[in-house]
Amino acid sequence: MAAKSRPNRGAVAAQSATGVAPTADEGTPADVAVDGATGSRRSEGPRVRPKNGLDRYFEISVRRSTVGREIRGGLTTFFTMAYIVVLNPIILSGADINGNSLPFPAVAAVTALVAGVMTILMGVVGRYPLALATGLGINAIVAVYAATELSWPEVMGLIVLEGLLITVLVLTGFRRAVFEAIPPQLKTAIAVGIGFFLTIIGLADAGIIRPGIPLISFGVGGELAGWPILVFVVGLLLTSVLVVRRVKGALLIGIITSTVLAIIVEAIADIGPRTGTDGSEVNAHGWALQVPKLPDSIVSAPDFSLIGKFSLFGGFDRIGVIAALLIVFSLMIADFFDTVGTVTAVGAEGGLLDESRNLPRSQPVLLVDSLAAAAGGAGSVSSNTTYIESAAGVADGARTGLASVATGVLFLVAMFFSPLVQIVPSEAAAPALVIVGALMITQIRHLVWDDMVLVIPAFLTIALMPFTYSITNGIGAGVVTYVLLSAVSGRVRRIHPLMWVIAAMFVVYFALNPLQQLF
Repeated sequence: MAAKSRPNRGAVAAQSATGVAPTADEGTPADVAVDGATGSRRSEGPRVRPKNGLDRYFEISVRRSTVGREIRGGLTTFFTMAYIVVLNPIILSGADINGNSLPFPAVAAVTALVAGVMTILMGVVGRYPLALATGLGINAIVAVYAATELSWPEVMGLIVLEGLLITVLVLTGFRRAVFEAIPPQLKTAIAVGIGFFLTIIGLADAGIIRPGIPLISFGVGGELAGWPILVFVVGLLLTSVLVVRRVKGALLIGIITSTVLAIIVEAIADIGPRTGTDGSEVNAHGWALQVPKLPDSIVSAPDFSLIGKFSLFGGFDRIGVIAALLIVFSLMIADFFDTVGTVTAVGAEGGLLDESRNLPRSQPVLLVDSLAAAAGGAGSVSSNTTYIESAAGVADGARTGLASVATGVLFLVAMFFSPLVQIVPSEAAAPALVIVGALMITQIRHLVWDDMVLVIPAFLTIALMPFTYSITNGIGAGVVTYVLLSAVSGRVRRIHPLMWVIAAMFVVYFALNPLQQLF
């Protein structure tokens, strides 16, 4: 080794989750050092020689990883986000297309198809461990429009336009410029906020927190009651022990073990689902989403009949040009900044950011993410976006696009084996999200705490993500307050010119409802 590398947060995360500190034998590069203050990477000394073409293309050794670790990380990411193959059809089942509800099997198959193709494309082109699937945040928006103003094909047409518009912004360099214009304080706050956001998602998926009075309640009636919650608690404790003991594949082992326990519990107790077919709660002690029981059949033929069922300009004819453009704008902002937050957070977790907290060579990543939005609309399963659950695979050791290829292949396989995908309950996957949240909030030590001009925007960014269940809302609040407080405190010169544009866009975004009523 020509030079020594200082330990970094990404390496620590990899070691804590996988149980193995990177060594020269595993491909630790002599030329990579990590800034202890920012967790970023820099070149230092001669480069290591790639072991083969695969290693050279994905930079596996350069990023302190191995093929085995990448495959394991890809598996972890898939099992953490595989719920979307079941959840997306449930959410969209009420949507109308040609007078009929969207067919559940078709939504499940196309959801898996688009996620698989775009995740593989992200791995091969973007070469980072980022997985894509239908964005639930976008789904919440489109479901409202589909139920009130537009038909499903018309909404999907606007999704395609939104994806194509963002693609143009990527090709012109604007999206990357926006990404790099956000100050390091806010980027760090985004990573921390997403850590809390993941934790809230995990706790909600497990039923530990639920809607209640005045806001949320603890478990069932203030108690940790029910077998599904027990499965989550056992999984969380087991995964925590494995992470602390530095066991390889701790998160994946936790998910698999919890799933096996859940199958046994369901076979004995016959618990059933928490909600009925109409979405109402019928059993407070039931499983949140998938009921973990062995399926009657393993293989099912995928139904691709939804592909191409969109009307590109139908929305403009129905509600007018201005109203349709406002919808496209709202979708674009949500998609645009969800990806900024996700890429920043996952990159920080893996120690992949540079000194300015930017992801090196991010242009291909942003391009694939933009095309995924249009692909989701063209497939009639809503916009696809980069998933924050990718952080689970990164925490389990993934550092390169090879992990995404593995995740994408599993999504394609899931098209034919969707009954098996439904075995994994959210209570078994939720512990991984909580542990990843714990890993990500350690970024909080990089925040500046003695300057309120920086503290307030960072705090709002962190707080609004979990409390509003939206990455975009958190980023928007942070950006607007950062620009405002910097301006009134005489720091106008410190504000990047693009930050004014971003802040103005968010002002429009937050005022979208009155603007829609006006037009």
